Amino acid sequence: MADGATPVLDVRGLKTVFRTRGGEVHAVNSVSFHLNPGELLGVVGESGSGKSVTMMSLIGLLPSPPADVRAGTVMLGGRDLLKMSADDLRDVRGAKVGFVFQDPMTSLNPVFTVGNQIMEPLIRHMGLNKKQAQIRAAELLALVGIPDAAARLKSYPHQFSGGMRQRVMIAIALACDPDVLIADEPTTALDVTIQAQILELVKDLRQKLGMAIVWITHDLGVIAGIADRVMVMYGGQVVEQAPVRELFANPQHPYTRALLKTIPSLTGEREARLQVIEGQPPILSGAPTACPFRARCAYAFARCEVENPERRAIDGRAVGQGHDVACHWTAEVAHA
Repeated sequence: MADGATPVLDVRGLKTVFRTRGGEVHAVNSVSFHLNPGELLGVVGESGSGKSVTMMSLIGLLPSPPADVRAGTVMLGGRDLLKMSADDLRDVRGAKVGFVFQDPMTSLNPVFTVGNQIMEPLIRHMGLNKKQAQIRAAELLALVGIPDAAARLKSYPHQFSGGMRQRVMIAIALACDPDVLIADEPTTALDVTIQAQILELVKDLRQKLGMAIVWITHDLGVIAGIADRVMVMYGGQVVEQAPVRELFANPQHPYTRALLKTIPSLTGEREARLQVIEGQPPILSGAPTACPFRARCAYAFARCEVENPERRAIDGRAVGQGHDVACHWTAEVAHA
């Protein structure tokens, strides 16, 4: 996408807190990012880094209470989603933003046919009658590679394999031609062969439909093959963001570097053990006042203990437009 394009999705200063008996959990802390038309943004990080909570916060999928989206703007089509009513958000979900959940085994309703579940958003959001919706549902099943699509509309979820159920979930998400598709680790519950098939399907659909996609994963290997740009999250924050090739060739944040070292080599070399990131993710019990990665970072120094770093561009472009990183060590030592 050319520089200066108007983002289809523009998120600024998003903050989400969970109120619990033990106090507040600051799960998302001032997250900002954008998504250009036709772009695939990869969002990576360990479990608990805030990836899924960030995306679910955007479109009102978190239960409130305990979740509380306290600050930020989420601009889609000139409207701020955070200022919408619950009814308006329901109209956005499915019509403007499609969401593919992690586990296809539990995301489909077992008591309704697959056809009914695909037809529901078509009737609600697109205004189709039952016959029109049935024809479009069969087209969608065929689009995602399910054979004998018209007949399979009468099948129930338990009559599909895990990979086929995930294809059905993608068909539902695509039903109303959304501007944005958010895929939350959609291949995690599938075996390696089926994962590869789903990835190829998404590449093909993206080429055919030209949609913008946010792909959430902990697998940098997946991101390397499909993403245009990568956003690395840790401790509920964005710690690095860059075009995919730039991130792999020139990682700047110690966490990103550590993640890349955990990827098994494809060269067959076995000279060293696979590296791990020592320690545990931070407990997000308060608003961040220090670097969230400091306890696990080999480069941490005094400033990291008392000040949470802001994202800084390292390639002369504006933050969010090129390569940026939130790290005191990168700012003060690595580039000194």
